[in-house]
Amino acid sequence: MTYQEAYQKATGELKAAGIPEPESDAWILLEHVTGMTRTRYYVDGFERMPKNEEDRFFELVSCRKTRIPVQHLTGVQEFMGYEFAVNEHVLVPRQDTEILVEEAEKRLLLMKKENPVKVLDMCTGSGCILISLLKYAAERKHITGGEAVGADISADALEVAKKNAQRLKVPIIWVQSDIFENVSESFDLIVSNPPYIRTEVIQGLEDEVKLHDPWIALDGHEDGLYFYRRIVSESISHLNDGAWLMFEIGHDQAEDVSKLMKNAGFCNIYVKKDLAGLDRVVCGMYNKRVVENSSRTKM
Repeated sequence: MTYQEAYQKATGELKAAGIPEPESDAWILLEHVTGMTRTRYYVDGFERMPKNEEDRFFELVSCRKTRIPVQHLTGVQEFMGYEFAVNEHVLVPRQDTEILVEEAEKRLLLMKKENPVKVLDMCTGSGCILISLLKYAAERKHITGGEAVGADISADALEVAKKNAQRLKVPIIWVQSDIFENVSESFDLIVSNPPYIRTEVIQGLEDEVKLHDPWIALDGHEDGLYFYRRIVSESISHLNDGAWLMFEIGHDQAEDVSKLMKNAGFCNIYVKKDLAGLDRVVCGMYNKRVVENSSRTKM
């Protein structure tokens, strides 16, 4: 079987199995197994595929037909121009999340501090948000020195994050923690993409998500706001005056999350949309005086 025949056969099998983007997934798997480039495919695609490559390729195609995410089969996903290792213990990084990284990087640029900036990524997962943010900012010299902490309740997720940071040469302190349970420092910026899907909604998601993504990284409990409530309330003890708290949100959660932050005394709250025009990020600034006044008012 030639490379072209293998690709065409795989595409047909994936399409028949109801896989949403069969051409793209077949190509990703072919490239992963053979190292084939598009140019080489059009020049050498009529060459016979080695038997070991053919067997491995169709083994992965069979796995993909069972709705295992293609990223779990290749073990990698690109995010912010960097390649991240992924597996069944972490969410696969999505393009929508890049909005959070870009917005956080803008905030770092505006922080003209005498002391090094301290950044926390809560619910870090694969570490893609924090690692990309630090790489992106360092390349533009928006960060010199400073301290970065990534926290997650999952030890398995932290192992993935550690490997990604080591491979991309980003120094980060990793902490296994149920939200702020094992976090003691205060920060100038906290970013988070917490679990935010309502429990009842998860069973209606595509099989790639509900069967293969870690439930603990999806489930935002009954109304999807459980972790936003905890992070907003508990972060106040871990934010320096003038620091920012920035969340990725579900497309219908901007009003609720903004209200949580406003009620806690955060100010300068704003929402950023993703490329599809959907609400995707909510940001707010911690002002110690405003928060303290807000707390007195509630007493």
